[in-house]
Amino acid sequence: MARVKKGKRAHKKRKNVLQHVKGFRWGRKNKFKQAKEALAHAWTYAFRDRKTKKRNFRRLWQIKINAASRSEGVPYSDLIYHLKEKGVVLDRKVLADLAENHPLIFREVVNVAKKNLS
Repeated sequence: MARVKKGKRAHKKRKNVLQHVKGFRWGRKNKFKQAKEALAHAWTYAFRDRKTKKRNFRRLWQIKINAASRSEGVPYSDLIYHLKEKGVVLDRKVLADLAENHPLIFREVVNVAKKNLS
């Protein structure tokens, strides 16, 4: 039986892998075996950290809201609870943006929650 070299297919596969590792350091950018290993790790980390990113942003928003609401005299947990009771549907991302960039509007939102506190 004749020997099969897989020439075209192997080159295409290697070329594709090496295109993805462009910019990696040391041998991982041009040695196929190391590039394959590096890509496996990189894609695993990328998948994991897309999930982590969402957690981190939610924590950041909570910190911003808490800081701004405490300066208005209402702790974070009370603010969120009373806003839900009132039926105000602002998510944490929007509340954090209001707290940081539009403090007067945020103050009005806190006043809506405060009315419920009394």
